[in-house]
Amino acid sequence: MNPLPRLPRLSRVIGLLAAVTLVAPVAACGSDSDDSPSSDASSSGASSDGTTITVLAAASLTESFGELAKTFEGAHPGVTVKLAFDSSATLAQQAVEGAPADVLATADTRTMDDAKSAVTDAPEIFATNQLVMVTPADNPAGITSFDDIENGDVTYVACVETAPCGDIWATLAKKDDVTSQPASLEVDVKSVLAKVTSDEADAGFVYSTDAVAAGDDVKEFPVPGSDDEITSYPIAVLQQSDHSDLAREFVDLVTSKQGRSVLEKAGFGAP
Repeated sequence: MNPLPRLPRLSRVIGLLAAVTLVAPVAACGSDSDDSPSSDASSSGASSDGTTITVLAAASLTESFGELAKTFEGAHPGVTVKLAFDSSATLAQQAVEGAPADVLATADTRTMDDAKSAVTDAPEIFATNQLVMVTPADNPAGITSFDDIENGDVTYVACVETAPCGDIWATLAKKDDVTSQPASLEVDVKSVLAKVTSDEADAGFVYSTDAVAAGDDVKEFPVPGSDDEITSYPIAVLQQSDHSDLAREFVDLVTSKQGRSVLEKAGFGAP
């Protein structure tokens, strides 16, 4: 076969320029992927051209806010609610430092007060909660009441005092003259619950809602005096929100009759 004739140098240059022109727009579109939602957000319904609002919420709100986020997304096509759960103290600090978020919901008014410079208006109380003691379902330590934590053979865990659950525990422990010490202090109630359900502790002090969420994985026991140490949950729109109207609508959902129904099902008390 005869070899293909070589293109003149000028023709080859023109062809190369045409190829670059065709490829360049594709590459430019691809660069937008760095700003698109993460794979986690995409799996929950986000799209590259949609809107995302971020809600900073106390760990004890995990189940109820997960349900409310889906409800909100269903009523707002193209909007994704990104939920960030942590201890209230950590979230309040992040809010004050200007973390890119739209809504803050904490497990007590003290931590919301710490973030007052970051909220747009007066926070609204939307739920209440109280501390209970839980053990693993098989209760290997044979615990029968709160008093058993004074047994030297029983290991129990609680929250750090900077977290609302830990602040309540410290208050109740003092009132109830508890002399034994926790085996560990965890950053939030979900961490305490995980220690109990994984049999790393004989007992733990969590909110009533966490016991409800754990279901048959735990046994629940009352804590003396916990009725007098009810914690209130406030929620507010953050000043740094880029979508304050949507943020306000999410707050309205949480405080609505529908929202309170979801919260009540999760074990929260009325505000």
